[in-house]
Amino acid sequence: MSVAVSTTLNYFTTPTLDGLKPWSKTLPNPETGKRESNWTSQNYEVKITNVRGDEDTGLDVSGFEFFNEPTQLKDFNDEEKIKETYYAEAISIIKKHTGASRVVIFDHTIRRHDPNANGDHPSNRQPARLVHVDQSAPAAVARVHRHLPPEDVPGLLSKRFQIINLWRPISHPADESPLALCDFRSINKGEDLVPHTLRYPDRDGETYTVKYNPNHKWKYLKGMKPDEGVLIKCFDSINDGSVAELTPHTAFIDPTTPKDAPLRQSIELRTLVFYD
Repeated sequence: MSVAVSTTLNYFTTPTLDGLKPWSKTLPNPETGKRESNWTSQNYEVKITNVRGDEDTGLDVSGFEFFNEPTQLKDFNDEEKIKETYYAEAISIIKKHTGASRVVIFDHTIRRHDPNANGDHPSNRQPARLVHVDQSAPAAVARVHRHLPPEDVPGLLSKRFQIINLWRPISHPADESPLALCDFRSINKGEDLVPHTLRYPDRDGETYTVKYNPNHKWKYLKGMKPDEGVLIKCFDSINDGSVAELTPHTAFIDPTTPKDAPLRQSIELRTLVFYD
């Protein structure tokens, strides 16, 4: 029987401080450690269901899919080993679970929770405690143009493609600051998702912030181990309602986490997924 925990999640709130489209800078202010933005957020009480033993999920159903696929890589401090070994493993896992013909990894992020960190710096990424979706639909198309050879782009965009993240704990189970995922079937796309500009030093990107909706159904896999992970759909070019298109997600505080649990360490890969 699935058990739910009661906690709070951090959601975007309207209106923005200046009445304009929401935006955030990707690089923190060096003095404050905070990322400048024109919007605010608010905590809302929710229930998050532990689905261990009852993982009724799927990329095209809920928008996410748990897996148990051990990795050969034990040292996630070596960037070259991550790209040489872990990238290849991740591509195989995604192809196995999706039937995709081509998978292109365009970046990865390692997060090591440090409660004393002064903000979320690129060299010291912290668990993201804000409900969000990594890419908007226009940003997903832009990613194809940015990361694929120009001669390949028209053909790739003419067929189904997706953006899928592969998230996994490293070093030890993710008891502290676990990852919560919102079932796509419980969201209202037109009301809940708010396009949000990410201001990089050299360009703009776009994600979705998410407004609170009491209908949201949140799930997690308690105590995820390094041999376990989750595929998180952030975009699907099929948008006719026949499949899950995306997955709002966030780190959260699990009130049942033991006080002496080691702080969360995790890696997430962001990938473009193509089909013949």
